Amino acid sequence: MLPVIYSEEFLEHLTGNYHPEKPERLTAIVKALQAASFADQIEWILPTPVVAKPQLKSYLETAHSSKYIQKVEAIASQGGGYLDGDTPISPRSYDVALLAVSAWLDGVDLVLARENPAFVLARPPGHHATNQTGMGFCLFSNAAIACFYALQQPGINRVAVLDWDVHHGNGTQSLVETSPEIAYCSLHQFPCYPGTGKASERGLYKNVLNLPLPPGSDIKVYQPLWENKIIPFLKNFQPDLLIVSAGYDALADDPLASMYLQPEDFGLFTEYCLSVTRKILLGLEGGYDLSSLSQAVLQTVERCVEVS
Repeated sequence: MLPVIYSEEFLEHLTGNYHPEKPERLTAIVKALQAASFADQIEWILPTPVVAKPQLKSYLETAHSSKYIQKVEAIASQGGGYLDGDTPISPRSYDVALLAVSAWLDGVDLVLARENPAFVLARPPGHHATNQTGMGFCLFSNAAIACFYALQQPGINRVAVLDWDVHHGNGTQSLVETSPEIAYCSLHQFPCYPGTGKASERGLYKNVLNLPLPPGSDIKVYQPLWENKIIPFLKNFQPDLLIVSAGYDALADDPLASMYLQPEDFGLFTEYCLSVTRKILLGLEGGYDLSSLSQAVLQTVERCVEVS
């Protein structure tokens, strides 16, 4: 059984009628998973409620300043607003973002307990959020917080993050690149938002691998990089846990980027990850064409079901 951590509360982060990061992303994925041939192999799990995790704020502060956390809470409590032109906060957004962090931490616990993959189906996404601010649709840095949390668990000495979202995870990289216990790898379209992620950025401990790709790249461009760069980088690091920022906006149908991947390519990406370790936590980041997004998540989940 593959754990999929999901709550309908994640639909209550409201972004407006025309915003691409909308609740329908999750409902489309849930509908596809429930109709899948392997639906009986999915274990739907509710995230731990925020009130039942008294340490959640302290985990949040491993990645974000208390001033920024208070800012998000204040904007939400005052009825909503914007962190920047792309990043709205609605009245429930702060609570929902906290629940998303809780879901990612639950995912860490499940993966470490079962030594098999888990998928976190949550929003808002997180990989652009920095210590001081959210941006690019992201409020809190779910993947980075999960890294720091995992390193507090017994027997976990090294954690790797693989970010296959089409946009560079500037927030995640900025938060983890100074930690020798964390490796970060991103393959992303360049030039593209947010304009970061140069190949020359290696981290303080040669623990960062950025693979910027030109617009129009398809699986023929991606596959050699996986085989010759990413897998050797991850295997050499020997992570006790692999966290995947699973964005699906490099799909050919996605409206926000210019790549040419197909849904089945993400099944291959998942197989590559499983060749490194079965202890994989995948969490949703981007992906904005509802049909191809759903199909790509199906490909990812199916590969994980096969080993669980």
